[in-house]
Amino acid sequence: MIRLDLKRRMAQITGILLAAGASRRFGGDKLSYTLPNGSAVVEQACRNLGQAVDRVLAVVRPGADVVAEALKAAGARVVVCAEADSGMGASLACGVAASADADAWLVALADMPWIAPQTVASVADALRNGAAIAAPCRQGRRGHPVGFARHLAADLLALHGDNGAKSVIERYRAQLQLVEVADPGILRDIDTPTDLIQL
Repeated sequence: MIRLDLKRRMAQITGILLAAGASRRFGGDKLSYTLPNGSAVVEQACRNLGQAVDRVLAVVRPGADVVAEALKAAGARVVVCAEADSGMGASLACGVAASADADAWLVALADMPWIAPQTVASVADALRNGAAIAAPCRQGRRGHPVGFARHLAADLLALHGDNGAKSVIERYRAQLQLVEVADPGILRDIDTPTDLIQL
């Protein structure tokens, strides 16, 4: 028990918030949209992630100054991914490269503001307890955020274009630990204005 507690204290988990999308299907800056609680989508996603990790690093696209300032105000360190237009894989690799000293990474999407902090904490705990890859699951469906242990850094850094973390999960499927949760937020993202109307 003492050894496990020490492991939990020593493991530094960096939350990587991917906020570099172009919001083309939404038709505008969806990340700055104000939720009913008064927070912007990106701020809420950042705060939910930040409650369960040691630090948050947010990846934004060039010119996204409003989003970057909101993220800084929410406590994140912000990095600009020059290759953001090429896809999510490039943004994730950029985030991992900018936090190379982490023991593990917990990757979340900025357009998923309804994930409960307790869900994030459960996935983080799975990483601290030795999982190579961890993700929440609800009623048989895998959701977000997804965690990766340090020994997968090379695989994450090799991502490019729109080839995101899904390829890494498929490659190491046998090492994936699913964490069962009751949180519907792990499956809810914002792609179009309709997703907000349905809220």
